[in-house]
Amino acid sequence: MRNQSNIRVGISIGDMNGIGPEIILKSLEDSRVLEMFTPVIFANSKMMSFFSKYFKIKLKFNGISSASEAIEGKINVVNTWKENVKVNFGEEEKKIGEYAIKSLKAATEALKNKEIDTLVTAPINKNSIQSEDFNFPGHTDFLAQELEGDSLMFMVSENIKVGLLTDHVPVKQVADKINEELIQKKVNAIHESLKKDFNIREPKIAVLGINPHSGDGGVIGSEDDEIIKPAIKRFVDDGKFVFGPYAADSFFGSKNHSNFDAIIAAYHDQGLIPFKTLSFGKGVNFTAGLNRIRTSPDHGTAFDIAGKGEADGNSFTEAIYMSIKIFKNRIEYIQLNKNSLEKQTQKSF
Repeated sequence: MRNQSNIRVGISIGDMNGIGPEIILKSLEDSRVLEMFTPVIFANSKMMSFFSKYFKIKLKFNGISSASEAIEGKINVVNTWKENVKVNFGEEEKKIGEYAIKSLKAATEALKNKEIDTLVTAPINKNSIQSEDFNFPGHTDFLAQELEGDSLMFMVSENIKVGLLTDHVPVKQVADKINEELIQKKVNAIHESLKKDFNIREPKIAVLGINPHSGDGGVIGSEDDEIIKPAIKRFVDDGKFVFGPYAADSFFGSKNHSNFDAIIAAYHDQGLIPFKTLSFGKGVNFTAGLNRIRTSPDHGTAFDIAGKGEADGNSFTEAIYMSIKIFKNRIEYIQLNKNSLEKQTQKSF
């Protein structure tokens, strides 16, 4: 890992017909950010100059051919392609999707090679990215293949953190996909991330029920009694602070979520609707469980406002700073565990 004072934050351009380029520029508009990290954008320096002029955000770019050439104190752009690309704000286009994937693949390769320390991804359109060479629902599934570890979609902010048992799957398939093995895997990933990435020594995790009212004793579904409860008992027997299943409809409204370090929801909307309601604009999508750090904003391409200069860059800015915070926390975690292991070794002699 690189020196903490010179963290290289890689940025993939996302769908250029969406708000990605605008929120990237807005996040880098204050020159003081260059004292905190070194941005490395994977796109094309001419395109970035076009976006800068279009949105009237005056920035200078340092064009490079590889992330390893990034210069501290400058906004570096790895020229991932050479040709000019015509942008049609607000339009869904396969061609633009291809450039989004070029950017993502180049950034991921640099992340794997430790040429950048963290990766922040601008939003992509799930339809336009599909091709013979890229057949993934989104960033998370692609990164799970490319990096080491078991990936977990973890929505995080300062006040609330939500993980998912299932993410981008149809609702009708949710119950069939959830089993004790999956719960063990996902909860353990959250537990590990809370300790390693967020410096929480004894995490408290709440698990939401699959069915309304957590099944009401089997009246509205038996999955919570037959799958969720036995899985939670195993965690308790292992000494972990895991609780539930909680009825999802009242859990957030009663502010019960504030009693836990993280909540794990059964499916996408069960967790993301309350998360985005409580933290929209400040929330971050963090891919936990992998050996490298990737974050993104908590919103999509927003084609309806693309090119209008109306996009709010706060979530993207939060994603950048969250990636830096997690990077530093991991270094601290590794160092603390190393020191602890050395002390134990010394005592054994």
